Amino acid sequence: MSREIHCVTVLGAGTMGLGIAHVSALAGYETHLFDVQAEALERAQGRIHGNLDKGVEKGKVAAEAAAAAKANLHLNTELAAAVQSAELVIEAVPESVQLKIETFERVAAACPAEAIFASNTSGLSITEMAGASDRPERFAGMHFFNPVHIMKLVEIIRGLQTSDETLDTIRQVSERMGKETVLVNESPGFVTSRINALIGNEACRMLQEGVASPEGIDKALKLGLNHPMGPFEMADLVGLDVRLSILEYLHKTLGETYRPAQPIVQRVRAGHLGRKTGQGFYKYDEAGRRVE
Repeated sequence: MSREIHCVTVLGAGTMGLGIAHVSALAGYETHLFDVQAEALERAQGRIHGNLDKGVEKGKVAAEAAAAAKANLHLNTELAAAVQSAELVIEAVPESVQLKIETFERVAAACPAEAIFASNTSGLSITEMAGASDRPERFAGMHFFNPVHIMKLVEIIRGLQTSDETLDTIRQVSERMGKETVLVNESPGFVTSRINALIGNEACRMLQEGVASPEGIDKALKLGLNHPMGPFEMADLVGLDVRLSILEYLHKTLGETYRPAQPIVQRVRAGHLGRKTGQGFYKYDEAGRRVE
C-alpha cells in the first residue's frame, strides 16, 4: 500500500536535478530544489520556466498547468529549509557514492523521520547508500533519464531492505510525473546503464580500431538498429565524465568486459566532456548545437 506524497525535495540543480524538479512541480507536488550555489538555482529556474513555456507553445502543456508548476517550485540554498517538510527526497548530486552517502547523512539529520529517500544514480549501490540514511526500508533508487521532462522511463531500484510500501509510493509518484516504470532488483548498472555502457564502450573500441568514424557508427545504429541516437551522440549528451565514471564502476564490479576504451578515457583527460564543454566526440556551439 502506497503513501500519499504532497511535498518533494530535489537535491542538486544540475541537468538531472532541474529536470526532476520540473516534472515534480508540473505533477502538482510542492517542490523544493536545493543547491549550495544560488547561481545554479537561478539557471535551473530559468531552464525550467523556458521548458514549460516551450511546452505551452507546442500545445503539450496547458498554460494553467505551466503557471501552477512555476508556483509550485521553490529554490533553497539552505538544506534545512529545503527538507524540513519533505515527504520524498530525491538526490541528484554528482555520481560519487561517497558524496551521495555524505549527502544522505546530512539530510537524515534535518528532515522528517518518516520521509522517503531516493537516489537518481545511474548504477551505484542503493543498499550502500541506504545504510547511511538511517531508514533503509524507506530508501530506493529512482533512475530518471535525460532530458527528464521528455524521457518516459524511471527505473525503480529495490535495495536489500527496501519495503514494498516504499516501492509502491515511488511508483505512484513516478506515474503522476508522467513516467512509466520498471522495477529492478539492485545490480551494478541496473538494466539501462549496464546495456548502454556495453554499446558505448564497444563503439569506442570500434573507433579505436578504425572500423568506422563516430558519424558512421552513429548513423549505422540509428538507421540499422532504429536507435533514436547514436552511441557517440548519446555520450556527448550525458557527459563523457559521467559515462567514464559508470564504466569504471562496472569494470570494478562486473569485470573486464567493461574496461573503459581509450577514446573516452583520452577525451575526459583532455577535458572534452561533450555538449557541456563544447567538445566531446563532436563539437558544439554555446547553445549546444552541433558544429560540423
